[in-house]
Amino acid sequence: MMEAQQILTLAAKEFRDRMRNRWVLAVALVFTLFSLAITYFGGSAQGQIGPRSIEFIIASLVSLVIYLIPLIALLLGFDAVVGERERGSLDLLLALPITRLELLLGKYLGLASALTLSTLAGFGLVAGLLYRQFGWAGLYHYLGFVLSAVLLGLAFLSLAVLLSVLARERTRASGLAIALWFFFVLVFDLLLLGLLVAGADGSSWLSGDALAYLMLLNPADVFRILNIFSLEDMRTLYGLGTLVPPAMAKPWLMGLVMGAWIVVPLALARWRFRS
Repeated sequence: MMEAQQILTLAAKEFRDRMRNRWVLAVALVFTLFSLAITYFGGSAQGQIGPRSIEFIIASLVSLVIYLIPLIALLLGFDAVVGERERGSLDLLLALPITRLELLLGKYLGLASALTLSTLAGFGLVAGLLYRQFGWAGLYHYLGFVLSAVLLGLAFLSLAVLLSVLARERTRASGLAIALWFFFVLVFDLLLLGLLVAGADGSSWLSGDALAYLMLLNPADVFRILNIFSLEDMRTLYGLGTLVPPAMAKPWLMGLVMGAWIVVPLALARWRFRS
């Protein structure tokens, strides 16, 4: 029977380890600097300094999040299990009165807490500035963006933990983590674009809504869709807005898809780690 106290103890230890090595502070500082730069200087090419519009700010921060948060989450979690195995401490941990599931969940929750705290802290200063500029209406949409950024990080952290369970060496796990980042952030959309161009004449079954549903196979694209439909004007800022069918224009539905990206890799990691 799974004991919550065991999981929370492991999670607290993992979180304290990240706090001691200044990991949370470093990531929060990176997010703060980039988000402030985008908020204040994102419109400098048009001759404007300072917050331009909530739509423009969120659209710019979406690109920042898609590149940074998946990479940070993968680098944070790729050695969660394989690192313990290489150091020889995994057998010691499993000799304690805890189950493999408790160990896996404890490590994930500790890493997830560190990642969530750094994300919220990094975007927190911009939230105060946007409240002064746009009031509660702008802050409401910005907080929705921050929540979706946290979910994106948790999804890629789940993938990192799965890689850590599957890999037998830490170096191989790190290589797989970087390859996974390249695939989801850079390669996947290029493949979709190629399929879209190939089916432009209507001869392919991938033209139309079918191609849009393939975007759900990438948590980064799910994040894009969540923020495209957070504001009406966002659809004009992203070319994907014309590709996404109305049936997918439901934030709660995309939130469930992102939740699946968090749960399914963890379930696979639990199944593999148990054997």
